[in-house]
Amino acid sequence: MRNTSFALALLAAAALTACGGGSSGPRAGDQTPGIKFSSQVSFGDSLSDVGTYGVGAVKQLGGGKFTINGDNTSVNKDLSGKNWTEFVAAQLALPAPCPAQTGLEGDATKGFAVPVTFNASCLNYAQGGSRVTNPVGPNNKLINPTLGLTTTPVVTQIANHLTKAGGKFSGTELVTVMAGGNDILFLLGDLQAKATAAGTAAGAQAFAVSLTTQLAAGAPNPATAAQAIGLAIQTEAARAGHTDTSIVQAGVMAAVQAGNTNAASAAVYGPMVAKAQADAQTAGAKAGADYATNNAAGIVQAMGTAGAELAALVKSQILGKGANYVIVNNLPDVASTPAGKSKSADIQKLIATAVDTFNAQLKAGVASEAKVLYVDLWTISHDEVINPGPYGLSNTSTPACGPNALAGSSLACNITNVVSGDVSHYMFADEVHPTPFENWLVARYVLEQMAVKGWL
Repeated sequence: MRNTSFALALLAAAALTACGGGSSGPRAGDQTPGIKFSSQVSFGDSLSDVGTYGVGAVKQLGGGKFTINGDNTSVNKDLSGKNWTEFVAAQLALPAPCPAQTGLEGDATKGFAVPVTFNASCLNYAQGGSRVTNPVGPNNKLINPTLGLTTTPVVTQIANHLTKAGGKFSGTELVTVMAGGNDILFLLGDLQAKATAAGTAAGAQAFAVSLTTQLAAGAPNPATAAQAIGLAIQTEAARAGHTDTSIVQAGVMAAVQAGNTNAASAAVYGPMVAKAQADAQTAGAKAGADYATNNAAGIVQAMGTAGAELAALVKSQILGKGANYVIVNNLPDVASTPAGKSKSADIQKLIATAVDTFNAQLKAGVASEAKVLYVDLWTISHDEVINPGPYGLSNTSTPACGPNALAGSSLACNITNVVSGDVSHYMFADEVHPTPFENWLVARYVLEQMAVKGWL
């Protein structure tokens, strides 16, 4: 755990960056620009997205970026509506980033179908929901056909830029890369969905067995009754339109026909149903937990693969194509986001391990490259959560965005639907995405690291 004095020293160094140099950098005291970048090219996900989905109904809702949207600096100077790539570009006196692609592939009746457009002059390719190489990310049209995010993966984002730029980088642009967050979110969501399905199936089986056993016990021939009752319950459960009540009634009728006439009374079968439900809940919870435990290693392995893939892309498709100045941010402390903290202790541990594995593979692949600035956002974000004061953060656990048309997502968040009170210095806009103030802290840390490397 880092202490307050360290955090203050870090922020002091970052503040010097705003003047063009840092006291700890190789150009200490020199306030002239170290490098004049020709442009800023960004690849990644929602943390770098400057408006891919700011069209159609999303735009009408006052959204478009994954933060508190809109320039509300007249209300509070920190409610700028900007993300970290925009802050960095402004500090470097580069044009404001704009989305290289816009559009939605969702439900046209709800305003979420807007033709995909490629913007030739825009160089921010990052998209909310994008993964490293897999084209299907959170809220992609195959997952959420209502919203229909395009989630173009980083591998394709880079390819799209190379096509636009004649197959190579000029060598004078600043390239930023930040991805992997949607890989862990997607993998975790898939694990939990399958664990839930396993639990549901096990619970249904336990319910049927428990109820069958209890109902059969009152029949003259319990073994024969159990077969009939079990078949009746199984048949009804397979019927389209069945309900929990109809399944119980099928079992009760079979029990009565098998000779347990007392079972026709609700006073008799009611307690049996209650016990069967309790048995189902216990069995379902265990099966779900067992599934998650048995498949957790696969998520860690997949995240390690994604980290290695991103590193390989940086080396072969960015450095290998002529880029000289590449910022690679690692994944922040996802386990300490509101979304992460809402999970069980075991799932939080899994998230932390998976993120650590991704970051380790990414660092191993790019940190030693002279033309890469590897920025450790995990450490700084973790310190912000446990030690918010020196960073000026007022809240690191509660999302600033309140209920809105997109289930509280920061994509539709603006000053009209934030929670009550001053949210300008909250860390999180929604369950995972940063506020403009937190984006500013990220940008300031990146700029400080650029100064240390001699790029400023």
